[in-house]
Amino acid sequence: MDKVPREPLSGVRHLGIYPRPQGIDSIIVGYYRAKDLIYVARVRNGFVPATRRMVYEKLKPLVTDKCPFVNLPDEHPSRWGESLTVEKMKECVWVRPKLVAVIEFLEWTDADRLRHSKFVGLREDKNPREVVKEHAGES
Repeated sequence: MDKVPREPLSGVRHLGIYPRPQGIDSIIVGYYRAKDLIYVARVRNGFVPATRRMVYEKLKPLVTDKCPFVNLPDEHPSRWGESLTVEKMKECVWVRPKLVAVIEFLEWTDADRLRHSKFVGLREDKNPREVVKEHAGES
């Protein structure tokens, strides 16, 4: 079996977090399709305790009450748990879309979600409004 390399997704916006005492449990990310924000993943992998705290401190001033994604909530839980149902959304803390994350992932699913996503870091050089769906090999 060939090993499939993980592809970086350099422009994914932070739009929500799952908080926890040490900072965050995961970040909720998406991209723009025209003027609509599309949810693509809840990213948990790639964080160490110091990174969780650092990202939480950057997101804390951006907290808002409104979910910015047009494709949420998901109607049904998914097989692998990547869906955000109404019940799961009650645990979310939404943030204004001011930060851009670099996310590695294996591939896009048929449902337009990221498979096997991993947080790599934050980008200060990219305008969040410029974040669109990238395909393998693009950056």
